[in-house]
Amino acid sequence: AEQPQRRLSALLVYRQAAGLQRLERRRCRRGTPLPTGGKRAKARPKVRPKGRPRRGGLEPQAPLQPPPSATAPVGRVERAEALPRRGPEPEAPPQPLPRAAAPPGHVEQSKKAARSHEAKGRDDPAASSNGSRPAVAGGGVVGLLRRLGRLEDSRQRAAEMFRWLVAPVPPGEFLERHWEREPLLVRRGNPDYYTGLFSTADFDAALRDSEVHFGTHLDVTSYAEGVRETHNPSGRALPAVVWDFYQNGCSLRLLCPQAFSPTVWHFLSILQEHFGSMAGANIYLTPPGTQGFAPHYDDIEAFVLQLEGKKHWRVYRPRTDTEVLPQFSSANLTQAELGEPVLETVLEAGDLLYFPRGFIHQGDCLPDVHSLHITVSSYQRNSWGDFLEKLLPAALQMALEEDVEYRQGLPMDYLRYMGVANSDTVDARRTAFVERVQRLIKKLVDYAPIDAAVDQRAKSFLHDCLPPVLTQSEKSLSVYGFPAQWQDGGPCNVNIPITKDTEVRLLRHGIVRLCNEEAGVMLYYTTENSRVYHKEEPKFFEIDPEYTDSIELLLSSYPNHVRVDTLPCETPEDKISLAMLLFEKGILTTKKSLVQV
Repeated sequence: AEQPQRRLSALLVYRQAAGLQRLERRRCRRGTPLPTGGKRAKARPKVRPKGRPRRGGLEPQAPLQPPPSATAPVGRVERAEALPRRGPEPEAPPQPLPRAAAPPGHVEQSKKAARSHEAKGRDDPAASSNGSRPAVAGGGVVGLLRRLGRLEDSRQRAAEMFRWLVAPVPPGEFLERHWEREPLLVRRGNPDYYTGLFSTADFDAALRDSEVHFGTHLDVTSYAEGVRETHNPSGRALPAVVWDFYQNGCSLRLLCPQAFSPTVWHFLSILQEHFGSMAGANIYLTPPGTQGFAPHYDDIEAFVLQLEGKKHWRVYRPRTDTEVLPQFSSANLTQAELGEPVLETVLEAGDLLYFPRGFIHQGDCLPDVHSLHITVSSYQRNSWGDFLEKLLPAALQMALEEDVEYRQGLPMDYLRYMGVANSDTVDARRTAFVERVQRLIKKLVDYAPIDAAVDQRAKSFLHDCLPPVLTQSEKSLSVYGFPAQWQDGGPCNVNIPITKDTEVRLLRHGIVRLCNEEAGVMLYYTTENSRVYHKEEPKFFEIDPEYTDSIELLLSSYPNHVRVDTLPCETPEDKISLAMLLFEKGILTTKKSLVQV
């Protein structure tokens, strides 16, 4: 009898093209060797390639068969509790906070879970600080965004968005107990909490309707028998190929989902203002019974939002002091390096898992259901040390220019008594040398241009930012809704009728930054940024120094409107010219529509 022809899957074809022969041992085993001199790379690079979207916090890995998940009450909030570890005890993060005992008899994955308390309601993100109910309860993400759009102040929108994200935990409690300290698990018992943010149908639509490319926008990954691999072909990620990879046990990571989902774009564009640091995201879709990533830690604060299905997660403390709040992500780790998890759980739709940078994590899918989650990330390279990297060189440069002591020569014989070889030598010259270095370093504080360094950090942040998503009202009151068009053989409605009586304000509080630079005073802004990370160069223009007071007035007056004739420019013409320039860049909106009905 004629033998049936074996079906060639995308994964099989890919492996054959890569010259890999061990095809039958297990699904999704071998992929394209990563560029490490011909050897398969097991470790991810510590530094993200320029132009690639920021990592959203990576997914867990280690396909152990998870025990049945303990059932937690609806709306439960659970905190990590220190658990015994194998091997040497890793160092805990600095200033650990006290935890209350777990409720008697409550067990999470056969380990005592942390203190829990009941939510005030399944959809209620807790009362506002003034005791009133926040404007963000219920209705899924689309309803949330619509309600936030009614708030006049973008800072309030951002604060309410964050309140919704960590609800029912009050934001103040989250920052005090968990931020950069401890993981947090929120069980909401509400599978519709994130409805409208992103779905598998949205994933499929992005593949069909957008230019999604392997490597640039989508990673195909696997993790089995301790080996983490990437299986990216070249070119566009077409549905037939992508879903064939998925059907053969590969996980899919959608990078930069805000480029393909207006809702994710809107969500992150609000949240970034709360963090004062770029808010990025990745989407992870994992087939049942598989795992896509090895255990590792990341260099970002990670918020895992379970959108569909379930996923089994394990989170581990940093093993050493050097892994607490690290500057860079780790290589892939082995199971033997991990010890016991501080938190182990199964996330269900509507749940939230937060863990700080440096906390090792891995997650695998249950045998009978897929998992779709979005990892929202922030605070990559946003530490005091990163700030000082900007500040100290500038302080030294100013000290060299202004203080002759920094320009005086070193002692002629210092090489004879300084250096590691002489570190144990008792010598008065060594003592004097060290004391002078210490004095010069201490004096640097007097030359540190702290505000200028902050402005440079802010400039970088504005380059990272997503452009704002406008409400219908904002669009109608800005240049984006101005009805200039080609009609009857020529342009019409071109003149923008801004006068001295026009009332204006900034579109958002955080969309501009003044920077005093060598070339002049520059105004950086975000309204023309791309939805793809750093696809565009930073947006800025030079302004006359006399306009800086007007920019500062607009910033301090927000969210209130000010009349153009109150701008502190020298002449009425200058006031109108500045307002016109800012309006044309999408930076200003007007209180009333400029379009004559």
